[in-house]
Amino acid sequence: MIEKNKQQSALKYKPGDVVTLKVARVGEMGAFLDAGTGNTSDDILLHKLQQTEELKEGDKVKVYLYLDPNKRLTASMKLPKMREGQLGYVKVLSVTRDGGFVDIGAERGVFLPYSQMRGHVSPNQLVWVKLYRDKSGRPAVTMRVEEDMQKASKPAEGVKVGDNVTGTVYNILPDGFFIFTTQRFIAFLHRSEVPGGRLDFGQEITCRITFIREDGRLNCSMRLQKENALVADAEEIYNFLVKRGGKMPYCDSTPLEIIKQKFGISKAAFKRALGHLMKQGKIRQDDGWTYLTESPEQK
Repeated sequence: MIEKNKQQSALKYKPGDVVTLKVARVGEMGAFLDAGTGNTSDDILLHKLQQTEELKEGDKVKVYLYLDPNKRLTASMKLPKMREGQLGYVKVLSVTRDGGFVDIGAERGVFLPYSQMRGHVSPNQLVWVKLYRDKSGRPAVTMRVEEDMQKASKPAEGVKVGDNVTGTVYNILPDGFFIFTTQRFIAFLHRSEVPGGRLDFGQEITCRITFIREDGRLNCSMRLQKENALVADAEEIYNFLVKRGGKMPYCDSTPLEIIKQKFGISKAAFKRALGHLMKQGKIRQDDGWTYLTESPEQK
């Protein structure tokens, strides 16, 4: 056991390394790469299935190193799309009781520890991560990318209030959501500006710029502008009434909390929508209830 540990400590390379190695010999299983220790028993196997072209002795080949199921250092010519310290928007391959695994374009998925997850992570979800090495020297990723996103971003330019931007959620706080846009801008959406008040990590959204800060960051909203929101809110309330048989126990005086829970809009927006429907003669209010002026059967 002591001798084995000495050999492992003598190895120059670690899982997660991308290196160029020389083909020492070629066998039935594939090519064996010179590990640089002077000991042929340390040569690293590049299996035929992990080769993208035929190799011969003496060739130099760029490979990604990883541990096979038997914990042996193994090579692949399928190179990762990320390097240590880089950010990536990647797909979650699986989630186990120990953590998750994400696809960085390499031969095998890279570990996402539970301690480095944000929110509820599910297979096939796309998330922002940073590639690093854990205490044992193996590659791993973290979803705690706030500082790195700030460094990777740039001040907003070439846009104005009212423009739409598309981006993905990389951080969630009690007050709202931080978005990294396709132009590398950072945008913030307050929960009140998100219909339903919920977004998930990695979720892609399109939102409208409501304010451009002095530092170049954006405040955005997913809500329609008032003119369009009025019509959309009124239509939603009207359809709600139809589904309830033409009546509902909500009106102008209904508490804000109930309006927010039932319709996901502010009380002011609710009252504007009711007023719009009343002007059109579609509804009436009586003793705390709202009714359609015509029953759904009459429509």
